[in-house]
Parts: sequence; structure tokens; C-alpha cells
Amino acid sequence: MKMDNNLLTAMVERWRKETHTFHLLGGEMTITLKDVAMLTELPIDGDAIIESSQKPLNGWGQFISERLGINIPEEAPEGRRIPPLHKSMLLIPWLVRTAGELPEDATDTQIERYARIYLICLVGGFFFSE
Repeated sequence: MKMDNNLLTAMVERWRKETHTFHLLGGEMTITLKDVAMLTELPIDGDAIIESSQKPLNGWGQFISERLGINIPEEAPEGRRIPPLHKSMLLIPWLVRTAGELPEDATDTQIERYARIYLICLVGGFFFSE
């Protein structure tokens, strides 16, 4: 899918982060959960898929590594100031580069891990990029 840079620029210019709305000629517009569901084709009904939020930060790297199937180094990569996982923040560009593409003969576990990576990138890098 090719991005329309002019449209994207126009939408960015009309976004108001104070109210989380777009200011258009016809009035204000916001993005709803239903909009996200339609764009991502993810269901919004049914049971939530969650993990405990009570994980200690000192075990956070291992917790994330296990769920994503990626070894997250504790040190910053060469040329970077902070490691890929800094406190509770996971660097999305690093994650995308490290994950690569899903193999055609992927197992169910690999598909599940790539789905998690995709959702992290989508939510953290697109919907909440501020």
C-alpha cells in the first residue's frame, strides 16, 4: 500500500494533540475504537487478552523477551545512547529491525509472537506516537 504523503501532511496539520481530535472544515473529528477495529480488522468484542501489570521492572526485559521471542540486550547498540528496552519503554525501530519478516512456514508460536510485535508497533508507533 502506497502512502499519500500530501494527505498525511494535511491530517498532521489538522491534528490537535490537546483534544486528540482533527479540526476539519465540517468540525472536529476523533478516532474511535470502532475506527481502529475497522482499520486493523481486529475484533473489539469478546474477552480481553491481557497479562498481569504487576510484573517487576527488574524482570521486565525477560518477560518481554519471552513473549516476543527476541533477545533484548541490556546495553545500548553501537551508535545509540539507550538500550532497546529502557525502563518500561521498548524502542520500536529496534524491534522492527530485529524481528524481520515472518517466515512463510511459521509455527503458531511464531505467528503469535509476530502478532504481538505488530500490535506493539501499531499502538506504540502509530496510534500513540506522541
